[in-house]
Amino acid sequence: MSFSAQVKNELVKIEYDKRCCKKSLLYGMALFSKSFSPRRMTFQSENENIIALYKRLLKELCNIDCSVIVSPSGRSFTIDIRDKSTASMLFGFFAHNEHETSLKINLSNFDCQTCQNAFLAGAFLSCGTVSSPEKDYHLEFSVAFMNLTKSLMTLFAESDLSPKLVVRKGYHIIYFKDSEAIEDCLYIMGASAAMFDMMNIKIVKEIRNAANRKANCETANIEKTVKAASPQLAAIMKIQKKRGLDTLSPQLREMAEIRLENPDLSLSEIAGMFNPPISRSGANHRLQRLIKIAEEI
Repeated sequence: MSFSAQVKNELVKIEYDKRCCKKSLLYGMALFSKSFSPRRMTFQSENENIIALYKRLLKELCNIDCSVIVSPSGRSFTIDIRDKSTASMLFGFFAHNEHETSLKINLSNFDCQTCQNAFLAGAFLSCGTVSSPEKDYHLEFSVAFMNLTKSLMTLFAESDLSPKLVVRKGYHIIYFKDSEAIEDCLYIMGASAAMFDMMNIKIVKEIRNAANRKANCETANIEKTVKAASPQLAAIMKIQKKRGLDTLSPQLREMAEIRLENPDLSLSEIAGMFNPPISRSGANHRLQRLIKIAEEI
């Protein structure tokens, strides 16, 4: 199951005690559906649980019995109210009138704060989707009309959310990319379980990324150490082969032997192996002298 389907299935299972909240949920589903007009009401979904909820709310709140049309592939479900009197009655149920020139959210449908949250849940069930947080942080609502888009943006602003807007294939896409904003949106709609799942996934990702950064840093340091040690080792082995390490001063001979035995150690670690320990710059100075001696051979 996709994360988006998981969120929607959680929203479908929410039980609202008050009739006004149930009405707001249905309003969000209907207003952002395929068709919302006094002549035709069409709701379509690929989730059978969502279409069942829409059908149940129509019966409970408006006493409208509807049949569900299943696509030939069995992957899409539609409730299509073509009877004009029924569509007009439902249109008026949400305080819209036939003379409206453009659709926008009618705030008179909300009697409490929970109504507004239920409405956003209904809108998401109708036109929303969210990416898996394991892959990307992205939640969006796809809206057909500009004025309806603006009123939804205003509703989000009232909940201290600031989504972004883009037009894609003729639709107005209201979207969130920030993980915390998505978590807040999920919580407001009522998908708290999905919100906590997302937070847990984000924590795991952050731990994994931190471990990767540390490993990459350690790898880079090792490569840097090996790159620096290569000319030193080459010089020491050249001296050893051509003249022998016995020809070196005690200090340089000790340095040569320690470096040969520890090719992967950093300068600081090499310096710490002397008794008493020497400074990092002192270790570097002795190694540079060995390189110079090898160059002179």
